[in-house]
Amino acid sequence: KLNTGETLNADMALICAGVAPDTHLAKSAGLALNARGAIIVDEYLRTSNKDIYAVGDAIEVKHFVSGMPRHIPLAGPANKQGRLVADNICGLQNAYKGTQGSAILKFFDIAAASTGLNEASAKEAGINYDKVHIYSLSHASYYPGAADLYLKVLFQTDNGRILGAQIVGQEGADKRCDVLATAIRANMTIYDLCELELCYAPPFSSAKDPVNMIGFAAENILTGKLKQFHWHEIDRIRQDKNAIILDTRTDYEYRFGAISGAKHIPLDSLRARIKEIDKSKTVYVYCQSGLRSYLASRILIQEGYDCYNLSGGYRLYSTTEKDSLYDPSPLLPCGAKG
Repeated sequence: KLNTGETLNADMALICAGVAPDTHLAKSAGLALNARGAIIVDEYLRTSNKDIYAVGDAIEVKHFVSGMPRHIPLAGPANKQGRLVADNICGLQNAYKGTQGSAILKFFDIAAASTGLNEASAKEAGINYDKVHIYSLSHASYYPGAADLYLKVLFQTDNGRILGAQIVGQEGADKRCDVLATAIRANMTIYDLCELELCYAPPFSSAKDPVNMIGFAAENILTGKLKQFHWHEIDRIRQDKNAIILDTRTDYEYRFGAISGAKHIPLDSLRARIKEIDKSKTVYVYCQSGLRSYLASRILIQEGYDCYNLSGGYRLYSTTEKDSLYDPSPLLPCGAKG
């Protein structure tokens, strides 16, 4: 029921109110606040009054990845700040290194987790970055109960430093985000993800964990083995007369939707039909999730084509198109062949 007296009837209501720091006491005490009302503190969590410390949801912190000031109200960092301030009051002088914003929520049977920078924050910080998207299974496909995981990871283009991650899935999103959060805290790179030795047994993961797969995909980009493009570039590519968009999915998958204007050659037919593709044009390849189009790209590159692979595949692109008629329900998970 609204303040106007109007009543809205709905099956479900989501309250997204946000969080504002309650710092009236700090303001009345004359402490320095930022534009959002959060208390400004130094690296030792001292306020503008050297005899007063502040911690938790009320303060402005340094973002661990970008180094920029941020208000990040989370329980984990707040508790750690309290312990650190107790040390500093006792004369130990330990500096707070920053908050990276690791968080997770549960929405019915779906978990969504994130850590580090998102794209907007990376752009604001002026960091040169790229991103990879993968769809994977939470554990080995042949063991019952495997569920889809979607992972997006940002990395710095000049040195491969991991900047941030976002993961959504029914199972295993928390575990993978925790691994990536630890990697960010340790200033690890994409190359390190390729070498991580994580626990494996069929009920828990795959021999190549999704975190390893993120590393492999990003390493291919950084080392020049593959060039990629993203869903938000497709409208521009469609206007390019020197570009070909190539769909390498099966006939079955193609019937449920495709990128407008794409040429359809299934991966299994590519070698036999490769001469149908104009070698003078740039080829933008996609499949359902990015794996088969990667294989197609390798074939084309070895034949002298200039080509790019769609990160996240048609599965990601279709979720961005509000008018898309794509229906993924008849398809097998993760771009498996029907």
